[in-house]
Amino acid sequence: MTYQVIIPAAGQGKRMGAGKNKLLLELNSIPVFIHSLKVFEEDELCDGIILAIHPQDEAEFNSLLKKHGVNKVLELVPGGKERQDSIYNALKTVKTDGIILVHDAARPFIQKEHIHRLLDTAQETGAAIIGVPAKDTMKTVRDDVVMATVERSSLWAVQTPQAFRFSLLRSAYEQAEKDGFIGTDDSSLVERISHPVTMVEGDYDNIKLTTQEDLFFAQAILQKRKGSF
Repeated sequence: MTYQVIIPAAGQGKRMGAGKNKLLLELNSIPVFIHSLKVFEEDELCDGIILAIHPQDEAEFNSLLKKHGVNKVLELVPGGKERQDSIYNALKTVKTDGIILVHDAARPFIQKEHIHRLLDTAQETGAAIIGVPAKDTMKTVRDDVVMATVERSSLWAVQTPQAFRFSLLRSAYEQAEKDGFIGTDDSSLVERISHPVTMVEGDYDNIKLTTQEDLFFAQAILQKRKGSF
């Protein structure tokens, strides 16, 4: 059972405040996006990577892919205005009818064992996402006033990758485009066409690098996994 993975990497990461594409920032002298791609490059079940990038970054991305030995990239497609647009552009280039994963380029710590559990589940159910149970007490707030405390046991923080049968994900994206719907993740598009999505428990280390503070957490994770990168 093999798969292909779409990785949107066209965002500018303004909340990072780095003055450049955050994916080009380095962790242990390796760009963030290369860390994110390497697990797929080294996974024997991965047939190929489709990378959505900003056209102005193409030369730099190509150079870094070559430098770091990433050879499974099948396509570099232009990113869109929204993340969802970038993924839809990538979906239009897919030439398989099997399982497609979508993974954030700013999540450099996903592990192969979790990818394979996700893949097995998606093969069985058609749609699977990875996440971790919420740790903190959660409340709904309106105009700075707490309205209710939410039952934490049913809340999960959703991560990527997310995995789907290609035909299902394509249908979800086509319907979203028709309706003008923008979702916060890929599974939200699948949910709205009434297909159940299965949760697979992941790892709290699978963080998304969004702000400067996240870089400190990332360095700590690298230290914990010393020798893995």
